[in-house]
Amino acid sequence: MNGLRLLPWTTPDGKPCYLSSDDADSRLNRWADEAEAVQLGMGADLLAHAHALLGDRKAAAGELRYLAHRLTEALRDALRIADSRGGRPAADDGGAAHMDAGAP
Repeated sequence: MNGLRLLPWTTPDGKPCYLSSDDADSRLNRWADEAEAVQLGMGADLLAHAHALLGDRKAAAGELRYLAHRLTEALRDALRIADSRGGRPAADDGGAAHMDAGAP
């Protein structure tokens, strides 16, 4: 592992956090991997919810705005993860290969 790893969280004032480590299996690297997996899982769950809500003709404007905010957060997280994974070698990318290829 060379260079800095972009972590899946920010500082309290919104600045990116980075990790410098020679050990891809360090405690903090594993914690970051777990956080990324949770973020991607939550994004997938949100996408399923969005599909259902957008199919509901009775969905209120407030519900749709709330959904748009949560989708924005999920997309921001996914893009941060993609950026992080693109900058480091992937022994087992956990499914990130399709993100690198541009597939949905």
